[in-house]
Amino acid sequence: MNASAEPLLRSTLNPYDPRYDPLVHPTPGHGNAYAPTYWVGTAGAPPADDGPVRCDIDVDVAIVGSGFTGLSAALFLAREHGIRATVLEANQTAWGCTSRNGGQGQNASGRLYRSQWIARWGRDTALRLDREIREGFETFKSLVAEFPECEPQPGGHLYIAHRQKKMAFLRNEAQVMKEVFGYDTRMLSREQVHEQYVRDAEACGALHEPDGIGVHPLKLAFAYQRAARALGVRIHTASPVLGCEGSDGSYRLRTPGGIVRARAVAFATGGYTSNALHQRLRNKILPILSNSMVTRALTDDEIAATGFRTHEVITDTRTLRFYYRLLPDRRVQIGSRSAITGADAPNPKHLKLLLGGLHRKFPALREVGIDYSWWGWVDVSHDMMPRITQPDPSQQVFYALGYGGNGVSFSAHAGRRLAQRVAGKALPVLDLPIYDSELEYPNAFNLVRSPLLAPMRRMGQRFLYRWYYLRDEML
Repeated sequence: MNASAEPLLRSTLNPYDPRYDPLVHPTPGHGNAYAPTYWVGTAGAPPADDGPVRCDIDVDVAIVGSGFTGLSAALFLAREHGIRATVLEANQTAWGCTSRNGGQGQNASGRLYRSQWIARWGRDTALRLDREIREGFETFKSLVAEFPECEPQPGGHLYIAHRQKKMAFLRNEAQVMKEVFGYDTRMLSREQVHEQYVRDAEACGALHEPDGIGVHPLKLAFAYQRAARALGVRIHTASPVLGCEGSDGSYRLRTPGGIVRARAVAFATGGYTSNALHQRLRNKILPILSNSMVTRALTDDEIAATGFRTHEVITDTRTLRFYYRLLPDRRVQIGSRSAITGADAPNPKHLKLLLGGLHRKFPALREVGIDYSWWGWVDVSHDMMPRITQPDPSQQVFYALGYGGNGVSFSAHAGRRLAQRVAGKALPVLDLPIYDSELEYPNAFNLVRSPLLAPMRRMGQRFLYRWYYLRDEML
């Protein structure tokens, strides 16, 4: 797209829809504006893209979704395999999860702990999976180092016990990580947390992990975009995929501007995956909402009162955890759960819940203004682990989904593995659980497999949220 056409496209964006819900709406929109996140407000103008699809085109590889996974897959396809992919995006680059998360890059993926890996798959597989996730963090680190404009905040991850009873859980995880997997983990007392890291009033102690990097996620995504396009990748925004048909290496992706004919298709749509997108993706994840907000810049006195001595990424031990950190410009970013449905997302009670968490942790910030507030969908898999897979070996259809809120770092490596799979590379790691099977669908939900009935699953989600609250705060 030439420079003169770009301002015209940007000026004709459709309004942001705060009530969008992937279980209700068939697409995430068509050329919609970004959500009003801090990342969007501070990333600067988006890099040039290739504009909407305007006619029928033929491509080697079509990647659906231009977030971290889709962009990194396109980048690695070009860099490592000489394949110039075409990325299709419904709205704007990194419009979904990638511009709405907390920017916390951790040595993890999915929602299971390493002790749970051992319980589920045994020690040997858990060790191999750890090596792969650790390699994934190195992939992320290398890209962050390549693109320092993403404002990296290294140092590790602080996992704070929000109740005394959670200390035993953290001690067990620290021991497993140290003795089985060889990590330099440390247990910290409440006093050590307050003296060395942050004066979180809820903290009863913490587990410190050596690996963790905070980033400005949209600046990182824009860096991926520039690097990929410099290698010949085409990125078509305002081009929602309305349907995908075909087989045997000949696929037709229907967009409002024309048909994209591809020899291979890779889906990287995260929490914004519609049930109508492809039959292999129906009901494979449960999209859940996460709320986030950013304060105004703190004064010297407020920094002293909150005791921030670190810019490391921080989470607490709630099932529906709070995650937060001090940003480079002295603002506090904090996030946690949100509404059940998109229709209810703008309800002020969800922002009130987030404010309550901030004020419990930092009473000195009760009067501090909030400059940014937003929400976004997270792709939670039913078995709590992601998949980067080719569901049918006879078909050139692939997907990478199900990070469960831990996709900021691992999405880079998932994109690399996705690129290798699309390029036909046989790798020893592909027999690991996150690569050799599809996303699961629980038998308990057999009666609601139909996309028309999928929202019924939220009845169970409401029950679980109530139970999590009782277990985290009361029992």
